[in-house]
Amino acid sequence: MARVREHLQAYQAAAVSFVRDGGDCFGVSKKAREIAGEYGVDYRTPLFAIHKTGHYGGIVGFEAHTLKEFHQLVCSVREQRGDFIKIMVSGLVDYGCYGKLSEEALEEDWIREMIHVAHEEGFSVMAHANGREAVLPAVLAGVDTIEHGNYIDRDCIDAMADRGCVWVPTIVTTGNLLGCGRYEDAVLRRIYEMECENLAMAYERGVQLALGSDAGAYLVPHGKGIAQEYRIFSQVLADVPKEELDGHLRAGEQIIREKSRAED
Repeated sequence: MARVREHLQAYQAAAVSFVRDGGDCFGVSKKAREIAGEYGVDYRTPLFAIHKTGHYGGIVGFEAHTLKEFHQLVCSVREQRGDFIKIMVSGLVDYGCYGKLSEEALEEDWIREMIHVAHEEGFSVMAHANGREAVLPAVLAGVDTIEHGNYIDRDCIDAMADRGCVWVPTIVTTGNLLGCGRYEDAVLRRIYEMECENLAMAYERGVQLALGSDAGAYLVPHGKGIAQEYRIFSQVLADVPKEELDGHLRAGEQIIREKSRAED
């Protein structure tokens, strides 16, 4: 618990009063929510993420071999009073090769049914999703938020705008890698520029954006990470008046706040 308190203190020091995490497989998120109020933090969590057996996601949650098992896990979130459902529908960005993900997207029927089941149980849905093949089906199925969303195209962006899906790009996860020596900067720069171009396009097309840092990722600190993400937004959208950008981001946060509570 000492490390959890350390991270909550970091949010408090950074004047961050709202945190929405992505869950874990050890019960840490649940404990963090229990004590977050001591630090003035409104803490929302899915408790754990859910992934299909054989796909990425074990590091942050539990697997479902069938959609029936998925439903059982959703019911477990409800029993433990989780705030929303997080699903994993794609792999990770491979920072060693531009355009590559660690695995193919989940099948469209699984994506659609996972979102449907969670909504039927009264939950909003956060989707870890990268690539058109994962993001577009999730958005068309009514997912509430897309986390990351690397390698998307105009169709994905237009769908998010049309469907009212909130996009949380977490560009800081790439930005903070630049110059660290872990990966080739030439590859990182291409990925970063792609992310920034899509962010600018999304704002122009009317997508509701929200800040998120994926804190805890390599070189993304709790507390400071969200400020670093905001700086990236401000740089990419430099022509947007600060008051307008801040208002837009507050609106995105408010939507997430309102939706990330399970219905009674």
